[in-house]
Amino acid sequence: MTGTGRAGTAAPIAVGDQAPDFSLKDNHGRTVRLADFRGGAAGHGGGGEGGGAGDPDHDGKNVVLVFYPFAFTGVCAGELGALRDALPAFVNDDTQLLAVSTDSIHTLRIFAEQEGLEYPLLSDFWPHGQTSRAYGIFDEDKGCALRGTFVIDRTGIVRWSVVNALPDARDLDQYVKALAAL
Repeated sequence: MTGTGRAGTAAPIAVGDQAPDFSLKDNHGRTVRLADFRGGAAGHGGGGEGGGAGDPDHDGKNVVLVFYPFAFTGVCAGELGALRDALPAFVNDDTQLLAVSTDSIHTLRIFAEQEGLEYPLLSDFWPHGQTSRAYGIFDEDKGCALRGTFVIDRTGIVRWSVVNALPDARDLDQYVKALAAL
């Protein structure tokens, strides 16, 4: 992990930790819960838009959880565009990509349309940064998430992560390698 322990942020959650659950609205106003991607009895509650958590026949999905500072900024648009261009590696029968920022759902809807992003953009707008704080990557001074990525397995355990400073783009090839190791 890189870029941790900066002023204005808590330490990010560690590999091997249970990923903090969340319930956030996506760019279409739908509720997305991390628990919905857990397999079998490990899931909490009934199915939902993520599909079937709590159903013993549901295998769940690995989740690539990507936090980014703000829509409509150069580095963020570049990173999310690279994920769009490699989408089959991140959205398939085994994996779901979720991108989170502190922007409103309305901003995220326009951003997704403009950039051609066809994966969920989740709003951590209110309570402002609550999910980013739970993952230890909210920059209190800037009021946004750092560039944090967490690969979470089907049981909800963080298996890989990287946290970069605001101006530093991430290498998506690292995500592919982390998923291949699951």
